Amino acid sequence: MQINSWEELFLELKKKEFFKDLTSFLDEEYKTKTIYPPRELVFNAFKLTPLDEVKVVIFGQDPYPNPNEAMGLAFSVNKNIKVPPSLINIYKEIIIEYKLNIPVPKCGDLTYLAKQGVLLLNAYLTCEAHKPLSHANDLYRKFFIDVLYVLNRVHRPIVFLLWGTNAKKYHKYLNNPMHLVIETNHPSPLSANRGGWFNSNCFKKTNEFLIKNNLAPIKWLNRDYITLK
Repeated sequence: MQINSWEELFLELKKKEFFKDLTSFLDEEYKTKTIYPPRELVFNAFKLTPLDEVKVVIFGQDPYPNPNEAMGLAFSVNKNIKVPPSLINIYKEIIIEYKLNIPVPKCGDLTYLAKQGVLLLNAYLTCEAHKPLSHANDLYRKFFIDVLYVLNRVHRPIVFLLWGTNAKKYHKYLNNPMHLVIETNHPSPLSANRGGWFNSNCFKKTNEFLIKNNLAPIKWLNRDYITLK
């Protein structure tokens, strides 16, 4: 069946047993533990980036496990929150690729990317406070198989950026010849400093692909005076 919007997808998902189980699991977790992001923001990425506007999909690991950080967009934090180390490395890589002589941005809100068609996802959309990968379960795997099935059938150019081991597991579900899949290490300090993140040129490769396919490049930094192609 052809899915034309995230609303259609979620209507279909609500009929499936695994999604009912996922909902029940989250209900209990939020009731008994401190879980991030706030419940109303779990599917925030889908709300901010409609299916028909998706140009780039960034796939990370799971939400930030510290208070007030996770906001339902992978790697993003609210404007008044200190930029986390993983996002610092993302900004650093953008600066490296485009040879910019600027400091690392001090605002970590990536809503500006979501509004450009960048779907900011994590392989697991929730976690318990201070416990990374605490929600790494098979229910999320089934959820994202369905999400990627829909994206894989989209008949237009899309770039998938798979960052880290948990994201790379989904490469096998992406085989549309119109799409580009780029794998790198995760930008967290532990992973990035081992190699495979810095100088990966994933941001430039993404924009080169979009431009080649007559699509507007992504403005990776929230600075109007910088055009990154």
